[in-house]
This record gives sequence, structure tokens and C-alpha cells, in this order.
Amino acid sequence: MKKLTIATRGSKLALWQSNYIKSVIESSRPDIEVELKIIITSGDKILDVPLAKIGGKGLFLKEIEEALLAGDAQMAVHSLKDVPTVMPEGLLLSAITTREDVRDAMLSQKYADIISLPQGAVVGTSSLRRRMQLVKQRPDLIIKDLRGNVDTRIRKLKEGEFDAIILAAAGINRLGFASLVEYFYPISLDEMIPAMGQGALGIETINEPWVLEIAAMLEDTSSRIETTIEREFVDTLNGGCQVPIGVSARVLNDGRVSICSTLGMPDGSDIMGEEITVSLDKINGVGEAMARRLIDKGAMELLSRAEIMADGHKV
Repeated sequence: MKKLTIATRGSKLALWQSNYIKSVIESSRPDIEVELKIIITSGDKILDVPLAKIGGKGLFLKEIEEALLAGDAQMAVHSLKDVPTVMPEGLLLSAITTREDVRDAMLSQKYADIISLPQGAVVGTSSLRRRMQLVKQRPDLIIKDLRGNVDTRIRKLKEGEFDAIILAAAGINRLGFASLVEYFYPISLDEMIPAMGQGALGIETINEPWVLEIAAMLEDTSSRIETTIEREFVDTLNGGCQVPIGVSARVLNDGRVSICSTLGMPDGSDIMGEEITVSLDKINGVGEAMARRLIDKGAMELLSRAEIMADGHKV
């Protein structure tokens, strides 16, 4: 029996995701034995500094990718929003799974939604993108950095450090954690545009035919279309965790794709974006084209200012 080793972080969400993929593979391929190899990443070790200041979400991948390249594992399962747009040489983004809910969500013990938050309420998020869109709507809110695993963040909420916290709805749904708080409010895309790839799992593998064959059965066509557009948009803007960028592409039932985007200053003072709908036969390069239209309107200069603001602790 052939053995496939999946490298994974040790958080509850990472283990849920990897065990889910393990179960899918084992049920479809009884000839494959799947084991998990837990790896502690730099992003797991450094919890007292905002991600934007220490290199972004790629810090959750570095040691895992080293394990793949060293031959200690053949596959890794990531939250796709954590995966940079450029893959390391020798590794492939071999599959993108069916997406969970792509939206962000507000969790609170006292308040049902963003509108209900009282003036001066303390909201926790580690995301410049979420911060930007929150303060644009509610400049009276106090936004404080929030790091740690999902259960750690919920514990801090329940201990009273925050009036509300913002997390990806997908992670809460996968872990079944919505019932742990009084209020779980998925935030509409009209209120908050999510991060590229949010809600999808990215399957990263070595370039070996037998591994690619296994990964292929995990692929979802609509997710690949949507996230390719989103990643293309961010890649064209050279954007990562260090700047606030949101983008969401959705394959519609009528054979079209709806795309919305936002970027700007972390304090919400200057924001631009675009919304378009295109037919499926015209999606090639559409993410790049949207980004270039925004670049023509000054997006790169705006993002440069945003990065300076984030670096200067002015948010």
C-alpha cells in the first residue's frame, strides 16, 4: 500500500481541514494510506506582532513547504487565502476544493451585527482589509489586533477583551463553533469584501504523477475559476497581508461571473474598487484587467501609502 503524507499545522482548523482531505482520499482510494505530519510554522510561533509587520500569511507555509521539498511529505492542505500567488519552484497548487462560505463573520456575546455595535465598541481583527472596511462604515469603532487560533480568539471574546471579533465564516462553520457565541453574523459582500481565496482549501503538492492523480479528484471547477481571478487580481497589484485588498469572484447560475474588489488605506480614509460581471467565455485575464484599471486610477500609489501607514503603527 502506498503512503501519502500530508504536512499540516497543528491548529484545530488546520487539523480539521487535513483530516477532511485525508478522509476524502481514503474513501476514494483504499489503496492509499494517508498520514498527517504536524509542523509548527513561524506564523504559529510569533503571536504578539501583527502579520502585516512580519511577512504576512506566507509565514504559515514556510516550514510546511520546506518539508514537502525535503521529501518528508507529498501534500499540504492550506486555507487558500493564506497561500501567496507565486508558488515555490518544485511545488504546485494542484487542486482547489469546493468553497465553504466565502464571507467574513462577526462574532459577539452582546451584539447581533455591525450596525448594533455601540459607539466606541472594541472589535478584534488581525486583518488590515477587515479594518479598512469596518472603519469606513463605523469610524467610531476601536479596532484592536487579534492573533491566535480560532478557539483562542473566541476565548478572548468571551473573556471580555472585545465587544466583537471578525473571522472567516468558513473556519467557524467547519469547526462547528457558531454555537459557542451568542451572535454569529455572516457579513454580506455589500458590507465587507473577503480576501482572495477565502472559503477554499488549496492543495499544495510535489510534482509527482501519482500525487497529482490523487489531488485531481479534489478539484472543483467553479472554485478554480473564482480563485484564479482573485489571485490574478492580487498578484497584479503585488498585494499581500501588508496592504488592505479584498476581492471576490462568484460563478453565477446564468453562466456569468460576478467580481467585486476593494483596496485602500487601513484607516478607511481613501478607498477604491470596482464591480463587474462577465460571461464565462471572457474570464481569461479579467482579474488582471480589473487590477490594471485600478492601477490607472492610482491604486499603486494608494497601496504604497497604505503600507507606510501600516508600517508606522498609525492604524
